[in-house]
Amino acid sequence: MMIDRYSIALFLVFSYLVGLLDASAGDADPRYRGCVAECEKTGCAGGTCFPHCKFPSDGVANDGPWYMQEPLYLKWKQWDCQSDCRYNCMIDREKEREAVGHGPIKYHGKWPFTRVFGIQEPASVAFSALNLAMHFHGWLSFFILLYYNLPLRQDKKAYYEYASLWHIYGLLAMNSWLWSAVFHSRDVDLTEKLDYSSAVALLGYSLIVSILRSFNVRVEAARVMVAAPFLAFVTTHILYLNFYTFDYGWNMKVCVAIGVAQLLIWAIWVGITRHPSRWKLWVVVVGGGLAMLLEIYDFPPYQGFFDAHAIWHATTIPLTCLWWSFIRDDAKFQTSILLKKAK
Repeated sequence: MMIDRYSIALFLVFSYLVGLLDASAGDADPRYRGCVAECEKTGCAGGTCFPHCKFPSDGVANDGPWYMQEPLYLKWKQWDCQSDCRYNCMIDREKEREAVGHGPIKYHGKWPFTRVFGIQEPASVAFSALNLAMHFHGWLSFFILLYYNLPLRQDKKAYYEYASLWHIYGLLAMNSWLWSAVFHSRDVDLTEKLDYSSAVALLGYSLIVSILRSFNVRVEAARVMVAAPFLAFVTTHILYLNFYTFDYGWNMKVCVAIGVAQLLIWAIWVGITRHPSRWKLWVVVVGGGLAMLLEIYDFPPYQGFFDAHAIWHATTIPLTCLWWSFIRDDAKFQTSILLKKAK
């Protein structure tokens, strides 16, 4: 769904910026800082010890043979000594705060989540995976509808003139949700860039599709003229984020501008069109807007798992199903019109 990925691209940046503002609430806690410093020296935090703390983050042992180095599964997850010390000190500190009646606070810009099998934010990962599955199901059912259930032209191509656009959209959506799951599984520089870049790519392409479908642009040359400047801008923006500077503020402005433009185009189109399934698009637009309130009303994770962002991911799952249902209905509607004209 276009609206949900716009929301994710926008509010993921917003959440990060807000996190930076109050990150000092946990980071500046003297007891937390002291725990981390002591853990990095001794390799133990709150009775839990980490043998790999004898080794730096680059995996090269300070002393001892090669087989005493950090385990491969930890290297793969990149949970080094500092990461494990921060996590366990955070958990211990939160238990102390809870015992005296204090609520959770953020550490390094994030709420204190409970790891599950090394996964940093298990609920967000699970819901991202479900969104990925819903997009795959939606795209696959769209493909089957076009080439197995609806009539085809003599050259075996679909009558629906926007088929190729939605195929590309489906692939970009699945790619974006894949990296969303990976990013929430482990927040490092690489996964962060892949997640943000994938979201921006989907967001930019979604704007192109909204223009082409709403204005009923069918001529290939006209489509290229419309898409070219947007593709150039989005590509430049992604290169800027990855190879020049990861500017969260600028990225938020870009996401807001593209997302608002896309939202307005769909809202205006659904208001004037006589499409038989326009109510589905209304639900997606309105539902996507209401789902944003979960990101605005940020709250700590319940039982260490379900925060506002994770629940927001959950709300996009039914909207994604409805969105692909609208796309399938649009294919049926347009095909029926073209068949009538062909007779």
